Amino acid sequence: MNKVLVPLANGFEEIEAVSIIDVLRRADIDVVTASLDQNKLVKGANGISIEADTQITNVNVDELDMVVLPGGWDGTHALADDENVQNILKEMDKKQKNIGAICAAPFALNKAGVLKNRYTCYPSVEEQINKEGYMGDASMVVEDENVMTSRGPGTALCFALKIVKKLKGDETYEMLKGGLLATYCD
Repeated sequence: MNKVLVPLANGFEEIEAVSIIDVLRRADIDVVTASLDQNKLVKGANGISIEADTQITNVNVDELDMVVLPGGWDGTHALADDENVQNILKEMDKKQKNIGAICAAPFALNKAGVLKNRYTCYPSVEEQINKEGYMGDASMVVEDENVMTSRGPGTALCFALKIVKKLKGDETYEMLKGGLLATYCD
């Protein structure tokens, strides 16, 4: 069974985190949520709290197939500033394992030095990233090497479905896409 880490930091974007967790679990992917500290209850940008499964210090990169960062500006900055998250991103990239980020979270990938030449993110965040290769609204999801990025809350289902396609294949992707009535996702 595939295993995906979704780190949660206070100020995460709830739509993105829940969409990713939900869609991946529907595809029988083992999703592990991790808080950045000993407090397992993590509060989102809009006041919705999620109880994390574990702490980031308990994560073993060798057991993971992918790490996916939800956005939210405060949560993104916490992920970018967290030494454990940054080390996980670098180790995943070194091992050519899959990495994903949506909304503002590509900022944290850039800080770790793992953001590739082509990416997308929430409009205006590319100014903070300050790296060439921003694809704008050319696509809801941009893949470059082992890194997948997406734009924001409105693209979260399509982003999660693309992760499913990458990890589980076309059949599971098409089944879930149809069941979720997400026919607008390509």
